[in-house]
Amino acid sequence: MNLLDFVIAPAYAAAPAPAAPSMLSTLMFPIILIAIMYFLMIRPQMKRAKEHRNMLEKLSVGDEVITGGGIAGTVRSIGDSFVTVEISHGVEIRVQKGSIGTVLPKGTLKAA
Repeated sequence: MNLLDFVIAPAYAAAPAPAAPSMLSTLMFPIILIAIMYFLMIRPQMKRAKEHRNMLEKLSVGDEVITGGGIAGTVRSIGDSFVTVEISHGVEIRVQKGSIGTVLPKGTLKAA
């Protein structure tokens, strides 16, 4: 053993290089990543959008709603793209149908 071996580690022959990964294993990771993104992000968003669409289709005159801006009121008339909401006695506003965020149970606004 040489004194220089304590300072610099001796170099040994390297093991043979591993074989290149197959094309299937190379493409597997992006495919799995896209599948995970679909089930964690895209599918739940599509489900929420479908529930919101169904809620707007079932909207009727007299329903108590909260808009996306936080305004609570009672639906007085429904058009194709706009809804008239009464927020106080004699005070009515028109909002886009898509901005209705929640339909409240009957009598919620009178109790508040």
